Amino acid sequence: MSRRRRADKRVILPDPKFADLILSKFINNVMLGGKKSTAEGIVYGAIDILDAKKLVNENKDDDEDGSSDGDVGTFKGVGLSLFHMALKKVKPRLEVRSRRVGGATYQVPVEVRNDRAIALSMRWLIDAARKRGENTMTDRLAAELYDAANDRGSAVKKRDDTHKMAEANKAFAHYRW
Repeated sequence: MSRRRRADKRVILPDPKFADLILSKFINNVMLGGKKSTAEGIVYGAIDILDAKKLVNENKDDDEDGSSDGDVGTFKGVGLSLFHMALKKVKPRLEVRSRRVGGATYQVPVEVRNDRAIALSMRWLIDAARKRGENTMTDRLAAELYDAANDRGSAVKKRDDTHKMAEANKAFAHYRW
């Protein structure tokens, strides 16, 4: 970590298909070895699979009162809204950080900044998708995004484990800096 100054934030352009900045960051995280077109094909393919499934809250009889979620079923499509819902459900609120006090190391719970929470959720979704058993990465990513949007899957379990660890160590919250 540099002691001179904080590193400048890089400007990331929105993705070409949906003009979405967060999706563009997700594509960059999926990318391996500089193969961006391959990563775009994987992510767009996963979103198309989610579109084909038509798995939205609207299929659940519109919540019996005719209303539906505001961010689901927008003009961008079902797949993209499920992607955003999955990211939102995997985002952690708390995490633990190591803090050395008097020769002992404590796991101190701290709130997660929004940009770090988005980065962690993207990382957890991609890692969980890579560990799944489906044949192609497109299928794995689509299945993990669908599971995360429905509060299940490995990425959601990772978020819950992080929250449990922070809750278990809340006695050390006074060491927060």
